[in-house]
Amino acid sequence: MSLIVETGSGDATAESYCSVAAASTYHADRGNAAWAALTSDALREQALRKATDYMLQKYRTSWRGVRQVFNQALDWPRLNVIVDEYRCVLMNTVPNEVIHACAELALKAATAELNPDLSQQILQQTVGPISTTYSESSPQSKRYASIDMMLRPLLTGSSISHQVVRS
Repeated sequence: MSLIVETGSGDATAESYCSVAAASTYHADRGNAAWAALTSDALREQALRKATDYMLQKYRTSWRGVRQVFNQALDWPRLNVIVDEYRCVLMNTVPNEVIHACAELALKAATAELNPDLSQQILQQTVGPISTTYSESSPQSKRYASIDMMLRPLLTGSSISHQVVRS
């Protein structure tokens, strides 16, 4: 089945923010040969679907603005999204940051689970009379810092802070 890409219309059947062609261009421009090494467009489409699913799960409650259409399948397009306190994201669009993040995540999804089940990191393990100590700061989910930074302008709580000066 062909990948249904969100173009900014609020499609109720959209499956991805990024097309195979856009992802291929993005990765070729960055020298990511692993994307080109995927053996078929069917595998690329699967990876893009997984990437979009991950973005829906991870960022659904964090995006700025509101969904444009009530029954749209994906979180974009959105209304009332202002970035850097002056630039308004046009309605009927999916920002390049979202498309590029989807391409990046698709490359990761092609080789590994994006949201694997995790357990706490073991700090100490004794084999004799069995004893295990877990790290309290073990990650509770996998994080992709580069993706978070790419999407930061479009997420709530990530606006630029200003210095307040008393007059």
